[in-house]
Amino acid sequence: MSAFRTHGRGHLNGPVVVIGTGLLGTSIGLGLRGRGVSVFLSDPSPTNQAVAVDIGAGLPLARLGGEQPELVVVAAPPDVTADVVERSLADYPAATVVDIASVKAGILADLRRRGVDLARYVGTHPMAGREKSGPVAARGELFTSMPWVVCPSEETSPGALQAARALATDLGALVTQFNAEEHDQAVALVSHLPQVMSSLVASRLQGTQMHALSLAGNGLRDVTRIAASDPTLWVQILGANAGQVVDILHGVREDLNRLIGTLEDPTAPGARLDLAQLMSEGNAGQSRIPGKHGGPPQAYSWLTVLVDDRPGQIARLLTEIGEIGVNLEDLRLDHSSGQNVGMVELSVLPNKHDLLIEALNDRGWRVLQ
Repeated sequence: MSAFRTHGRGHLNGPVVVIGTGLLGTSIGLGLRGRGVSVFLSDPSPTNQAVAVDIGAGLPLARLGGEQPELVVVAAPPDVTADVVERSLADYPAATVVDIASVKAGILADLRRRGVDLARYVGTHPMAGREKSGPVAARGELFTSMPWVVCPSEETSPGALQAARALATDLGALVTQFNAEEHDQAVALVSHLPQVMSSLVASRLQGTQMHALSLAGNGLRDVTRIAASDPTLWVQILGANAGQVVDILHGVREDLNRLIGTLEDPTAPGARLDLAQLMSEGNAGQSRIPGKHGGPPQAYSWLTVLVDDRPGQIARLLTEIGEIGVNLEDLRLDHSSGQNVGMVELSVLPNKHDLLIEALNDRGWRVLQ
């Protein structure tokens, strides 16, 4: 892995052709158009393409005429990405071609098997998205401050790599370079495994009585949030990266078997210690997740403020926290079951915790520690 990040100004001149007008392709078009780059759009679905054009992501590809694009962005589903990349390299012999599929090694291997000249091709992966899909969910700011992985091959030319990095930096992303295999190993752990685990937990809720689900709090919502993702897309992603995901799932299965064995006799000698070790291992792993702005992990203090469930209350709370002079590190919102109040969970630096509680109490807010 080459551990560099690119924060410099982008320098794409255009035109740029975007093939695929789903969430990511349309967001790329919107972002580039917002920076004055000419964008032309193509999609097998006339409806998707028309929506993307209507919201300002670019013009129909037919309007490109005889002009040659500087860059072609393949935003197609993973199972057809290699086909579209091969065709784009042939159709636009002067352009750099990048794809944004969420798996990289299989696509590169497929292109090599076909004998494609890879000098103008760069595999990339913007680590951004939403639970919603389609062009109507697109946002030009979707990639701002998000990781964008660039995976050049041994054959990639310096000019093609520069163009791929320019695309990401023009859209405000933070560029990191991996090779294709390193990328697939990394996303299997940090992206694909969380999706699988979230979906498995959410599947347990089917058929559950609503009076039981009424007890659900932020813990369940946090764990199952991404279970609302598009099943069709995830079938392709998991299938394309199955080997890497299976290796991790074998480790998860060992941990589950260990936990099941302990809980089958929770009073046996050593059982409580084993449970504590399992939870501590989770603490240790969670503490390694990068903190604010990608910096080192940092411990924060939490407090909860009760707010009336009516317009303007959260805005007033945040305004008063700003007047107090305390910076918020994180914020979560929940609702009290059966009561007309909201619960705003606030994260601050430990040395600001008591100061904020005292100041909010003085201003009449109801604070829970």
